[in-house]
Amino acid sequence: MFTIDKKAKNLSMVLMAVGLIELIFGFVSNPHGAWPALLFNTYFYLGISVFAVFFVAMQYVAEAGWSIVLKRVPEAIMAALPIFSVIMLFIMGASIMHWNHIYHWLQEGIMDPASDHYDKILAGKEPYLNSTFFLIRTIIYLLIWNYFAKKLRKLSILEDANGRISYHNAGVKASAWFMVFFAITSAMASWDWIMSIDAHWFSTIFGWYIFAEWAAIGFTTILLFTLYLKRQGYLQEVNENHIHDLGKWIFAFSLVWTYMWFSQFMLIWYANIPEEVAYYTARLEVHNYKFLFWFSMLINFIFPIILLMSRDAKRNNTRLIFVSIFILLGHWLNAYLLVTPGTLNTHGHIGFTEVGIGLGFAGLLIYLTLKALAKEPLEAKNHPFLEESKHLHT
Repeated sequence: MFTIDKKAKNLSMVLMAVGLIELIFGFVSNPHGAWPALLFNTYFYLGISVFAVFFVAMQYVAEAGWSIVLKRVPEAIMAALPIFSVIMLFIMGASIMHWNHIYHWLQEGIMDPASDHYDKILAGKEPYLNSTFFLIRTIIYLLIWNYFAKKLRKLSILEDANGRISYHNAGVKASAWFMVFFAITSAMASWDWIMSIDAHWFSTIFGWYIFAEWAAIGFTTILLFTLYLKRQGYLQEVNENHIHDLGKWIFAFSLVWTYMWFSQFMLIWYANIPEEVAYYTARLEVHNYKFLFWFSMLINFIFPIILLMSRDAKRNNTRLIFVSIFILLGHWLNAYLLVTPGTLNTHGHIGFTEVGIGLGFAGLLIYLTLKALAKEPLEAKNHPFLEESKHLHT
């Protein structure tokens, strides 16, 4: 059984305390800026936790054997999903109650032709962008994701305890359903929570773009927890081949994200349609964001492409940790850029509130994951592909 290291527990507690202090400070001193900081950090860490569910489901559906010896890691990361789901639901509810002004389309009278705030374009989107349907969709997304997270975790534990193939088959069936629902709900959630901030703007590949980001940070987080457990003397069956495979996934989805980033940017830049380019002018013509816009892209592309290209690089744990930290930083900056320009316009900046909430959520993720790891044995038992995973060679 895994025992939580005292240093790791203390670190997570300190980070959570910092996050709570900065959250309170932010809402007291500048609530208009604190809400976007809370939203983009919640989006970032919710993405990590829900991708862990996707990772587990993907292994079931693909009948993959390589990952079985480390399957407890993504299953533990899933434990953070309910908490981040509640925070996201709170933010969406607060938006509808007009406690914040994140979503311009929720402004009173903006879809009323008799109002001075009437916006014809947004009024045309009212069947989809209305507060009731918006909240219902959010609840549905979060309920589906949490239900399948709980279901897959339960089946995994029952399989270990009883060893019947029926539990594995049930996991495959549940995972297949999850993949279908996730393909729809993850895209719609990205439209609702992020793209509707710039409600006049739209991108036809935005759902894929967000999924690629969640995959990149999700695989990176799984790798970091796996390497941590290895250094603590656990997961003895995990060898350099398993680490290599995780490195390949990080490398691959870093490129996929870059491809989505470039495709979205290039097509909009080339077409030069006013309602489309407004999204990029807000990020490229404002000094607060211009450097971060290019810097985050370069981190998320250049670091993996240069430092993880070779086979040996993906087997070098020190290098993997170094690159993983920068990938998480780069995508955190990208999450900031997804939310802040559309909510704070030229007044956005990365300060103590943004960083503090991010660190607090990191501490929360670490604490909940380690706590979940300590509840069940780290070694999977009775899985039909367990021996294949133990003897993985690439």
